[in-house]
Amino acid sequence: MSGSLWLKPPRTETPLPAIPRPREEDDTVRAPAGGDLAADPLDELARRLDGFVAAAVHPDEIAAILESDGMTDEHIRLTYGRADSFSLAEDLYARVERRHPEPAAPSGGAWYGELAGCLLRGLVFTLPGLAYVLAAPLLAGAHGRFGLPAGTVPLLAGAVTGWMWNQALSHRAYTWLGLGDRPAAARALLTGAPAGALAGTAAALATAAPGETPAAVFAAGQSLYLAAATVLLVLGRERALLGALLPLTGALPALRWDLPDALRAALLLASLAASVALAAPALRPGLRRSAAGRGGPPRSASLPYGFFGLGSGLLVLHAGVGDTLVGGAGAVIALTLSMGPAEWLLHRFRGESLTRLRTLSTAREFRRAVTGTLVLCLGGYLTVLLALTLAAALAWPGAPWPTLPRLLTLLLIGTVLWLGLLLQAFGAVLSAATVCLLAAAAQTVEPVAGPLATGGAAAVLAALTCALLVRPTAHRA
Repeated sequence: MSGSLWLKPPRTETPLPAIPRPREEDDTVRAPAGGDLAADPLDELARRLDGFVAAAVHPDEIAAILESDGMTDEHIRLTYGRADSFSLAEDLYARVERRHPEPAAPSGGAWYGELAGCLLRGLVFTLPGLAYVLAAPLLAGAHGRFGLPAGTVPLLAGAVTGWMWNQALSHRAYTWLGLGDRPAAARALLTGAPAGALAGTAAALATAAPGETPAAVFAAGQSLYLAAATVLLVLGRERALLGALLPLTGALPALRWDLPDALRAALLLASLAASVALAAPALRPGLRRSAAGRGGPPRSASLPYGFFGLGSGLLVLHAGVGDTLVGGAGAVIALTLSMGPAEWLLHRFRGESLTRLRTLSTAREFRRAVTGTLVLCLGGYLTVLLALTLAAALAWPGAPWPTLPRLLTLLLIGTVLWLGLLLQAFGAVLSAATVCLLAAAAQTVEPVAGPLATGGAAAVLAALTCALLVRPTAHRA
């Protein structure tokens, strides 16, 4: 699983309605035909902003658009006779009748297609985990470190490096896609994906102890796969990636029977080669030069997304450290499979919030409705995660039944991940990344404090989410 798999495309800003600029002091007021007095400039402003003001849930939304257009308090006093943008917004809000157009209801086919696409992504997030089942006998070593099985350290080093790098890379490529420049997005992936594969390989090799060379080689292949998967997922080629992962289903018989080492290696190499072969043609548009692609958004804007990938990846790894290998693997499988439904529920929260924004007339009603939607979506995700965890325990041969403390910890991690993804989707990625990193660091330093650290992170993210998303202005795309 890669952190890049959880990234959502950045929202693009909707053009705001034009606001009349204040007249200079030496401008003359033209009288309308018929000799009447000049029209009230506030009436003119209300007419120009009629559609936006009529749909506003709170005067602060109107004040935000006034300020974004550069209207200072001095201009507002000279032109409209109001003290500041908030006073002017309140007058506009009172002057224009509320009109909330009914949103177009999505068709059943659209809902089905959206859900099917999210479930497909959840499946391609999970199938790479079968590579570890195939590779387990090939990675066995004499000694482990830090109480972990042999080869675990280089595998974790390569995976965490890949999650962090590819999350940041995905954000940059998605930003180019949001700007409508697909060649620039492909060019960012063309330069960034190989660099990420090299970084993951270098981290694995640097942390490998004597006797862990097979694990370091596997980590190098893992880093190459993460780079190829990032390319295919960002460019919308999930079905192609699913096809490349099909050889890994050969791991299912290995859960019950021993397979020859040669067959295990062949299945792993076939899946890796297919992923790289499919990703290479997708990068071809990046070979073309364009003037628009030379500058672009600052690279520093993608760093918080990389840190979020690091923090969330470490939390998932901690969920996989169980009393037994199969118990930990079941938790990771449940979390990765749940990312598909999680993505769909994020879409549903966004859609329902926009519907409430168009149909409710007061800020109090909007806050209440959005809070209810948030509770339902988060509760739905945790229900899915719990069901997948129990199903994994039933389906995996020899897996122990998860204890109540482990289930609680897993649900807390799921809460942190889902709320973090929600905040990321609304642009508050730095807050989400900071909380996830602190929780992961606390678990790493003191594993016994894991549930407490994760529970604290979930509480902080819940408070941040409620403070941000109950405001109508947060949902104005």
